[in-house]
Amino acid sequence: MATLAQPAGPFALGTFSAQGGDPFPGLLAKERVLDLGGALEWAPSALLAVVERWEETLPVLRSLADDDTLGWRPLEGLRVHAPIEPRQIFQSGANYRQHVIDLEVAHRSPDDPRTVEEARAEIAAVMDRRAAEDLPYVFIGLPSAITGPYDDVVLPAWARQPDWELELAAVIAKPAHRVSVEEALDHVAGYTIANDLTDRATVFRRDMKAIGTDWLRSKNAPGFTPLGPWLVPAESVADPGDLRVTLKLNGETMQDESTKDMLFGVARLVSYVSQTSQLLPGDLVLTGSPAGNGIHWGRLLRDGDVMEGSITGLGVQRTRCVAEASA
Repeated sequence: MATLAQPAGPFALGTFSAQGGDPFPGLLAKERVLDLGGALEWAPSALLAVVERWEETLPVLRSLADDDTLGWRPLEGLRVHAPIEPRQIFQSGANYRQHVIDLEVAHRSPDDPRTVEEARAEIAAVMDRRAAEDLPYVFIGLPSAITGPYDDVVLPAWARQPDWELELAAVIAKPAHRVSVEEALDHVAGYTIANDLTDRATVFRRDMKAIGTDWLRSKNAPGFTPLGPWLVPAESVADPGDLRVTLKLNGETMQDESTKDMLFGVARLVSYVSQTSQLLPGDLVLTGSPAGNGIHWGRLLRDGDVMEGSITGLGVQRTRCVAEASA
């Protein structure tokens, strides 16, 4: 397992297992873990149950984190799983200004008369108008795509252009339906890291262009969403709009951008989703990926690649790519 970075704040939450044991919801503090199934009176068997009772449980978690007399066990030696199993995943596209500009410039028509500088300036102006006046772009992901933060990622044989997309993910604390931007962050329990992998070759339906994008095929293979390692409470994240998102491929930095570059921040995204859908405790709202994807570098994922993703205060995930065995 990768070297584990301590999260921001006095404690975080995760899902763990000892060798041969069942996963359990745990409280992480000072590089040690407390099994919440035994520490809480109502004995939750999964972290989702803790998040479902977030407001009443959060003060108890603060107290437990300071109690050295409890049955803590060392973090070292425990397996770290994806922190939570959500019911729903809402994914944001085209939400980083620089990322969208890079993609638009890269996909210009060969007969576009504009220089690169002119194209960038025009696209930047469009992005600024969109942030001020327009709506986020959100689609649905599948919980079955989630895998752990240190698990291998299997690259399907059919995926010809698998790509990385490191993202900040908000974890919902309580049901949210038609909440305002001002109310939205009150519905967020905390934050974690998601790597929302995409097969670029299947994003667009070339057989039926009028249909547009095919997010089912391009984003939802098993293991295409490494998640975690931790759920860090929102109270420990001073400003989700000012975090550093960094992805390294085989040790080389590919993505390194601040969430300041988001067109729509967490509050606007949560509010927007809630206008149509009802967000439920444990649901994930992924906030989009910054510039520096593989398609930008002309370097897509291959067998043996190692991705290391970090976001300020949320820890580090490290996953190895494994090509699907031929049938």
